[in-house]
Amino acid sequence: MSDNLELPKNPKLSDFQTYIAKMMEQRGFDKNSIVEEMLLLTEEIGELAKVVRQAHGMHIDKNSSVGGAAEELADVLSYVLSLSNYLGVDLEKAFREKEEKNKKRTWSR
Repeated sequence: MSDNLELPKNPKLSDFQTYIAKMMEQRGFDKNSIVEEMLLLTEEIGELAKVVRQAHGMHIDKNSSVGGAAEELADVLSYVLSLSNYLGVDLEKAFREKEEKNKKRTWSR
């Protein structure tokens, strides 16, 4: 079955949010609760942590499967976009507003 979903050639972040909303509806994931989506995001972050551990030569259980960095980062982004949709957040606008606040902060290391 083809989802028949496509992103514009030069998508904005809002295009990704719209894509995720349509994808979830077409695949039946729109029945998930926000709690389920948050837990799935947490699971994907754990898989990304395994990728980072592996990249730094840390032990990974040989029975544990882990995708590549690009794949795991894409999964994390998908769930962040999904949660943004559930919460009615325009993620691009929120990022820009938050970054303007951050620019005014004093950062120390």
